[in-house]
Amino acid sequence: MKKAYQITEDGRKELEEELAALKGRRGEIAEKIAEARGYGDLSENAEYDQAREEQGLVETRIAEIEDILQNAEDIKGGTTHKVSLGSRVTLESGGKIFEYTVVGPVEADPLNGKISDESPLGVALIDKVVGDTAAINTPKGETIYVIKAIS
Repeated sequence: MKKAYQITEDGRKELEEELAALKGRRGEIAEKIAEARGYGDLSENAEYDQAREEQGLVETRIAEIEDILQNAEDIKGGTTHKVSLGSRVTLESGGKIFEYTVVGPVEADPLNGKISDESPLGVALIDKVVGDTAAINTPKGETIYVIKAIS
């Protein structure tokens, strides 16, 4: 059974753009391989090895993105009364304010405010409402977040 990937509309657009860019690099990589072949003995040709490795990485990522897009379920905007996939959540912990969007694991990018619903914080937040607390254990000890807003 194929895995269904949860992605937002923005996440789908980003993946489609990345896919187009990677497919556009195929010609460039093919040229590098052809040029490296011209250098002679392939068994000791670092340029050839590097170009083939790059080709492998690009083709693997293309296949991965195509699989995600073919098996994607779009996340509609989350609800505003409880945290769910697609919700934008404002949290407070230790006097600091944090804003995250809860997304599927494919789109997770904590440094850019996107946390996976499968991450410890994501799991702790799902189905909570404004005013609730979510506690997670970190290497520095337990961290408690208070949900300030859901949009």
